[in-house]
Amino acid sequence: MPHELNLLDAVVLTKDVPKHELRRGHVGTIVEVLAPNTYEVEFSDDEGTPFAIVPLQAEHLLRLRTSPHAAS
Repeated sequence: MPHELNLLDAVVLTKDVPKHELRRGHVGTIVEVLAPNTYEVEFSDDEGTPFAIVPLQAEHLLRLRTSPHAAS
């Protein structure tokens, strides 16, 4: 299934990335589109301080939907 991800989308990580101390379920924001299906994602703490900025493949990300219209 193709992923439709865009700049500034909120995403959730679907697999652990131990090298960057990221766990499945961490929420981040796409801050750069690096290539087709490759995105730079920023992960921040509860105070908004970034703790990781990591290039990730679309297959390891799930876009968060915040309104009923976004799901269609």
